[in-house]
Amino acid sequence: MDTTPDRRPVPGPDASPTADSARASGHSSGSGSGSGSGFTPAERARGRALRRAQLPWALGGRLAGLALTLLLGLTPAGAALVTATGGWFGGSRTATVLAGAAALVVLGQVLQLPFGAGVRAVRARYGLVSQGWSGWALDGLRGLALALVLFLPLALGLFTLTAWSPQHWWLPAAGAAVVLTIALSFLHPLLIEPVFNRFTPMPPGEQRTALLALAERDGVRVRDVLIADASRRTTALNAYVSGFGATRRIVAYDTLLTAAEPREVELVVAHELGHVKHRDVALGTALGAVGAAAAVAVLGLLGSWQPLLDAAGATGPADPRALPLLVALAALLGALSGPAQCAVSRRIEARADRHALELTGDAEQFVAMQRRLALVNVSDVDPPRLLELLFATHPSATRRIAAARTWQAARGRPTPEQRTSPGGSVV
Repeated sequence: MDTTPDRRPVPGPDASPTADSARASGHSSGSGSGSGSGFTPAERARGRALRRAQLPWALGGRLAGLALTLLLGLTPAGAALVTATGGWFGGSRTATVLAGAAALVVLGQVLQLPFGAGVRAVRARYGLVSQGWSGWALDGLRGLALALVLFLPLALGLFTLTAWSPQHWWLPAAGAAVVLTIALSFLHPLLIEPVFNRFTPMPPGEQRTALLALAERDGVRVRDVLIADASRRTTALNAYVSGFGATRRIVAYDTLLTAAEPREVELVVAHELGHVKHRDVALGTALGAVGAAAAVAVLGLLGSWQPLLDAAGATGPADPRALPLLVALAALLGALSGPAQCAVSRRIEARADRHALELTGDAEQFVAMQRRLALVNVSDVDPPRLLELLFATHPSATRRIAAARTWQAARGRPTPEQRTSPGGSVV
């Protein structure tokens, strides 16, 4: 269950979790110990080992990317890069902006290659990768092309506004950021998701009928139920609901449909319907739009501060050589706001869990579903609290299962621990 507000899956060569390996959770109800969250020491150790093995690569990639961005933005190195690449295409202002933006994107992607490859190698050892290196490289090229298509027009529009008004460019730019955030959220399932996955309608049958009936019972209108061919890339299990209005659809990984029981699939989808019911994607889009506008305003303030411009080797915000500085400031703002975004996401995910429980009334199957997801995805079911606070977009598996047990007990329904005394007799 990976649908956080406006955070739909987009695979790539460096698409890897840090503490988010603790987010999705669960395996079938027949394994594990019979108390608490039901995970055996061996199951806990396996998820912990994967997290420890991939964390240096995943966290290293984040830190290296931020360090490179700050180096280019806060020293004359970035200005020199933008000037040199612009010179290759004639040296005009437009050529300098576009070539400089492309250079920043390509350099950042190249830096991430060894870290993404390291994460992929670790996950392959744990049986989570079904894609060859050639497919991984192709996904990387797709991601690079997508980044260029999105960032180059953005950079050109930004410096068109700074040329119009070096002091007040951020006002129309903030409005444009709001519009772009909303537009990308709406267009994501139509234009971006198909770049990385192929989607086919779920054939008529009991599973499709049950999922559509679940959505109808929840009062959520969905256009279709689609199957994503995730198995060509991963063995991990997932599902999500994307789109607005006429574009809304339930999307299930083919791996989930193969590995999970039909009732468990329904519980995953019930969680995702909770996001729709509570307008989490719309809320996330609105918050993202407000955050983007606020970030542009901060960039307008900091990007005009002369000491920063001097450090970056730029004369002013309208100078194309200021592009690396603006990118660095945006990256820093994103990094600083990350833990707060994760905290909001965890609360939203916990609410969607409660919605799934209320919609289905099936705490036992919910726990079984959480266990299946955790074990198949090799999640760290109880990660260090600091990592969870900094990086996790979902509560850990043990927290989600404990919350389900609390919900179950609050409604007078005995949990397994209440049904069985310490001596094994029925209470």
